[in-house]
Amino acid sequence: MLHDERPYLCNFLGTIYENSSRQALMNILKKDGNDKLCWVSAREHWQPQETNESLKNYQDALLQSDLTLCPVGVNTECYRIYEACSYGSIPVVEDVMTAGSCGNTSVHHNAPLQLLKSMGAPFIFIKNWKELPAVLEKEKTIILQEKIERRKMLLQWYQHFKAELKMKFTNILESSFLMKNKS
Repeated sequence: MLHDERPYLCNFLGTIYENSSRQALMNILKKDGNDKLCWVSAREHWQPQETNESLKNYQDALLQSDLTLCPVGVNTECYRIYEACSYGSIPVVEDVMTAGSCGNTSVHHNAPLQLLKSMGAPFIFIKNWKELPAVLEKEKTIILQEKIERRKMLLQWYQHFKAELKMKFTNILESSFLMKNKS
């Protein structure tokens, strides 16, 4: 659906933890009625195994939504960000540090999401879900042609991102292992 109008403004499928930003996100979506314009499927308990049906629902949500809401979980960064990219759905990323072990703002001033930011990720970064209504209102004004161009740009960026990381990883492996063999 690269060139088609997508029926949903945004999506969020995931577990809602009590007293979390995910709970705040759900309250904000419901408050403004945007949950009716978005594909929202929340559950109270994490499920360790996907079924074929739940996987298809998730993929359909990504494919049919202009934006993918990416609230933090245990860590700031999660697979949802990258899956959204692969479907051309712009990630709306909660840009806050969690108590998880993926970085420390006192050591890394660009943390969290340092790699994505340094590589120019064409995402929407927000510090608080209270910013979401304004993001969604702006989204409603974007014409289809602009959305198509944005999707293409996201997909191109993601291809470049993966290639760049593969090259960096390969270089590190080669320098680590091949240099030791030469000694």
